[in-house]
Amino acid sequence: MTVSALSDRGLTEPAKDRRGVSRHPTRRVIELRRGGRALGGSYLYEGEGLITGWHSHEVHQIEYAIGGVVEVETAAAHYLLPPQQAAWIPAGLDHQATMAPGVRTVAVMFDAKMIPTGGDRTRILAVSPLIREMMIYALRWPIDRGVGSAHDERVSDAFFRTLADLVVEALDHEAPLSLPTSEHPIVDAAMAFTKEHLQSVSADRVSRAVAVSERTLRRLFHDELGLSWRTYLLHARMLRAMALLASPGQTVQETSTAVGFENLSSFSRAFTEFCGETPSTYRKRVAAERV
Repeated sequence: MTVSALSDRGLTEPAKDRRGVSRHPTRRVIELRRGGRALGGSYLYEGEGLITGWHSHEVHQIEYAIGGVVEVETAAAHYLLPPQQAAWIPAGLDHQATMAPGVRTVAVMFDAKMIPTGGDRTRILAVSPLIREMMIYALRWPIDRGVGSAHDERVSDAFFRTLADLVVEALDHEAPLSLPTSEHPIVDAAMAFTKEHLQSVSADRVSRAVAVSERTLRRLFHDELGLSWRTYLLHARMLRAMALLASPGQTVQETSTAVGFENLSSFSRAFTEFCGETPSTYRKRVAAERV
């Protein structure tokens, strides 16, 4: 099952605590074409929030968030898919997704041979208006459709080949909307504690929670992740802020407090440096596009 193909309840798992999910899950391959041989297809998802189980699929996928927020987790990183961005998930990559309540996404899938340079990791992309409109138009061809007329199959194959070429170009323009993961037990526990206590976290609290000194904590983050704990904290706060601001009715002040900033001006400055626009502008833009 993919981020979007969730209406078949028999292929999903109930939401559960992320800490209970194994870093080495049993591989589960979901065949989205259900035995079909379409080169490309699509899926529209609108539904309740849930956490999918770990899985992979036999086709490449690009997922566009029309509204709401999706989080994608792989063994290598934790990605945020905010509204008006797209997530690239290559064929064969184990991942799981967290769907926020009220999310609405369009996914387009490609046969792996259409994009042989798809890579082996997830990427978040700022898609062009052309790709966005083509993805929405692609909904006329569901991924699990049966064989149509020869003319319709020629038209759909040509359409998806063109869209695949555009996606290949977009893969060079990746947005930095991810957090690293680690198999080191102390670093993994420290990251989990940091994300769960963004409102009041400190290096001292984290080090005590994972039973190491602050000096050891900072050294482990640098050695394992190549970045400081402080940088990790900032990125975690910014990604959480983007997700919160995309929620209807959420104010900038509430968001600032929720992610641990002492004053609104500091939050606005950090958010603007990270996202390239102020929290108010981001919130208004997402709200307008949601409508």
